[in-house]
Amino acid sequence: MRVARLLLLPSLLMAGGVVMAADPAAIDWGKVPVANVGLFYPGQSSYEWLRSDAHKGAAKEVQRGDACVTCHDEKDAEKDLGDKLVKPGRLEPMPVAGKNGYVDLKVQAAYDEKNAYLRFQWKTRNPFPGSEHQYLRFDGHEWKVYGFPKLDKVVQDGKQPGIYEDRMSVMIDDGKVAGFAQQGCWLTCHDGQRDMPKLFTKEEVEANAMLKAIGKSDVRKYLPDSRTDPSDWKTGKTVEELAKIKAAGGFVDLMQWRAHRSNFVGMADDGYVLEWRLGDAGKDPFGGNADAKTHQPKFMWDEKKVGYKSITADQLRKGDHVLIRETNAVPFDPNAGWKEGDMVPDYILSREDAKGSAADNNAIGSWKDGQWTVVMIRPLGLSNADDKALKPGGVYHIGFAVHDDNITTRGHHVSFVRTLGLGTKADIQAVKLP
Repeated sequence: MRVARLLLLPSLLMAGGVVMAADPAAIDWGKVPVANVGLFYPGQSSYEWLRSDAHKGAAKEVQRGDACVTCHDEKDAEKDLGDKLVKPGRLEPMPVAGKNGYVDLKVQAAYDEKNAYLRFQWKTRNPFPGSEHQYLRFDGHEWKVYGFPKLDKVVQDGKQPGIYEDRMSVMIDDGKVAGFAQQGCWLTCHDGQRDMPKLFTKEEVEANAMLKAIGKSDVRKYLPDSRTDPSDWKTGKTVEELAKIKAAGGFVDLMQWRAHRSNFVGMADDGYVLEWRLGDAGKDPFGGNADAKTHQPKFMWDEKKVGYKSITADQLRKGDHVLIRETNAVPFDPNAGWKEGDMVPDYILSREDAKGSAADNNAIGSWKDGQWTVVMIRPLGLSNADDKALKPGGVYHIGFAVHDDNITTRGHHVSFVRTLGLGTKADIQAVKLP
């Protein structure tokens, strides 16, 4: 058994000046109803694919705005889909050996006068928590990235090990994004994105006026309303038009708990999807640890505190190998006698440096007996321009995703849309705490 420990628990209870009205670890979850949500492997089933003739017998229904569950309403639909799509086929050209097609996610929700509490439990494919993330490794001459997601060719070709953190993601809409209630995250997943058909090229991105205007060098999740042609990422609306859509609430909120880059400082990312997968204003709890000019690490472990300044590959998954600026890190010393194979994390975490709207969400996660238990804590009534405000009596459309087994991008397991109600009837009903 291993438990991903929260290293900065005291700061969690006063994070960003927001006092917890309830200790999430002390909530009696045995009195909160459990919703069982099926998550399935989607392969390359994009927004465009759903609307194409390849989506036999359903393309017209999708185009007119019918919900996915109109067709996929039978018992075990998610399991049947996942078991089919995870195998080599038209929607999976890069199958991952041993990948499971289905995850059973248990969801519970509660709220008080300050926060909403969303609790998730799911079994991991591996007999260990996915709390490791990629590293910087010294090859005797320079530092290079070590470890990649399993969908990357270097992993599939055996040139790099599969190393990537587990994640739990939640998309939220309050009814202002057309089509999300019916088709959920498929509005955000498009051809041209990473690990999808018709992958973008550097030249295509550089030629795109919208991506150039927002300073992006690749293609990630986006909503159809952000493009002049909803099915073509190469098109795009002006910055002024996008600002109007955002001001009208035409974006999807995205919270992400990360087993490495947020869990150890008691947080979950706060972002949103509109013209790209964007972070909220401010600073999230992690940043790159590689110096852009020298490619050397910026920080290393404080040997006086943890007993080592680096690890080697044979120490992977034998401890919590996380680098936190204010807890166990010191500035990198290039003259510390580095040897070939020495590794330090590619990311540096900091609770103190997390600021603004990006730092709204707290979280507690633990892994025990093959299962993650994660509680996300979301303040009620947020008024930030990049947040969907949760309020008592409100009903929201919500989608879930789990990244498991050293994978990222579309290699996750996803849900069809559910409703979340705070004290009101919904698929997942949040209980008011005493």
